[in-house]
Amino acid sequence: MSDAKEQALAEKEQGNAAYKRKDFDVAIEHYDRAIKLDPTNITFRTNKAAAYFEKGEFDECIRICEEAVEVGRENRADYKLIAKAFSRIGNAYSKKEDYESSLKFYNKSLSEHRDREIAKKVQEIQKKMAEQERLAYINPELAAEEKNKGNEFFKKGDYPTAIKHYSEAIKRNPDDAKVYSNRAACYTKLAEFSMALKDAEECIQLDPTFIKGYLRKGNILLALKESAKSAEAFQKAIDLDGSCQEAIDGYRKAIRMDTSNPDDVRKRAMQNPEVQQILADPAMQLILQQMQKDPKALQEHLKDPNIAKKIEKLLECGLIAIH
Repeated sequence: MSDAKEQALAEKEQGNAAYKRKDFDVAIEHYDRAIKLDPTNITFRTNKAAAYFEKGEFDECIRICEEAVEVGRENRADYKLIAKAFSRIGNAYSKKEDYESSLKFYNKSLSEHRDREIAKKVQEIQKKMAEQERLAYINPELAAEEKNKGNEFFKKGDYPTAIKHYSEAIKRNPDDAKVYSNRAACYTKLAEFSMALKDAEECIQLDPTFIKGYLRKGNILLALKESAKSAEAFQKAIDLDGSCQEAIDGYRKAIRMDTSNPDDVRKRAMQNPEVQQILADPAMQLILQQMQKDPKALQEHLKDPNIAKKIEKLLECGLIAIH
């Protein structure tokens, strides 16, 4: 090895030491000296580019890496070193949020050498590009138009076309819980219960105060014969609006369907705070004991509106039955 190349390697080592200390300007000075002493070595330039990358000077990083690739090609450098230069360009473009260019150079790197870490970065960039595209597509005004079109086709009974418009509305405004509820109704009409349930749950997640989400979920689960889960959904709807008749009727249907397993009925009912309060009332405990011994006593107790309401709640939950 010539003296010049040995000196160049020594400068590189000093540059690396400065780089590790995060003294990037000093590192660049050493790399420049190394390049002057041995302009054929690609690593001096890629190391220099790395220092500029850490300084946040991404355009300069890219320029130096492009030089490194040219030097590497001219001097038949190892393909792994050329791949590193391309990947560093990809990193710089990624920092600039120019994901299209970043992807281009990551793929160039992979064409030189298949590196798992770079392959992972390609997947990450593709996800970021897809998210950029998704966000660029959002338009609440167009979403409202598509939703209205969906409503029109729903009224006509053309559920597949309604779904098409609701789906477009969701793409245009994915945070609108009501559109998921509407699409769930379409899927329910078409007996596509798994799709309907998914939309109902998404609706609830987006807006936990929107009662229709729970009503949709409760009815879907009724259709799927999942009575316990259905009752739970209807109970959530009742918690939001105790006067909602659809929720009350749905809850009763679910309870009647679930009477085949009394243990499950009792377990679920006991989780209800209102039921817990009723059963903890000493007066109600006495009344329930009287009802067991003398069924006729029920008629007297039902004359009191407050007691009648509590007994009705226990009947709805399946904890008691009148024979």
